[in-house]
Amino acid sequence: MESLKMVTDWPAEHVAVAVIDADGTVLGTHGPQDHQFRLASVTKPLSAYAVLVAVEEGAVEWDQPAGPPGSTVRHLISHTSGLAFDSDSVQARPGTRRIYSNTGFAVLADTVAKASGIEFADYLAEAVFQPLGMTASRLAGSAGAGGIASCADLTRFAAELQAPRLLAQETVTEATRQVAYPGLDGVVPGYGRQRPNDWGLGFEIRDQKDPHWTGRRNSPETYGHFGQSGTFLWVDPAARLACVALADRDFGSWAIQAWPEFTDAVLAETGRG
Repeated sequence: MESLKMVTDWPAEHVAVAVIDADGTVLGTHGPQDHQFRLASVTKPLSAYAVLVAVEEGAVEWDQPAGPPGSTVRHLISHTSGLAFDSDSVQARPGTRRIYSNTGFAVLADTVAKASGIEFADYLAEAVFQPLGMTASRLAGSAGAGGIASCADLTRFAAELQAPRLLAQETVTEATRQVAYPGLDGVVPGYGRQRPNDWGLGFEIRDQKDPHWTGRRNSPETYGHFGQSGTFLWVDPAARLACVALADRDFGSWAIQAWPEFTDAVLAETGRG
């Protein structure tokens, strides 16, 4: 794919990208596919997937109390618990604001660990990484931002999202296509306040957000996540396509310009956007 060569202009030492069809076929790659990158917040969809497994297994329940008073597992995973971005401060009543929260994911991980009797990093490895063959992936820090993985591994995860084997399709659809607590405003880090700031269960849903880190050609149904370490993963159900991009240059103005241009070129080349 010629569009993938655009990443050679990105200001990073290492960049790896891949495009994955809905049937799991890797349509194109560029860069070191086995290089291990810090994922930052692209960790969240991986951790969320482990939580979805825990819910299907009955280890935790969506309406189970967790976090601040009145908050549940569902509130934590959808950034509506009221917890602040990176502290234990409670800034809103649960379900009333979309406050993007690393702390919420830490509480979520602790909840799963206590319920299962397994440390969350081990639970994530056993529930997601190992069955998908993600041998270069590990959780080396917080459940919200401490993941490390290769592009090759995330292509496997992108294929799983489009054709689930570990979870029921209904579970993945709810997490990625249905807005949790619709109508809530909030901030997408780096892109300002969004009205509304729609989110699923651990996955950001694009909808009509503007500005945004995905492309103009992406459908409103697109979901995924980006990370401050220079990483993103999106799945566009309408285009029947997913894309992974990992770089070792922290998010900044370069990414705000380069990522949507790159995504639009990928969608144009595949004729999907």
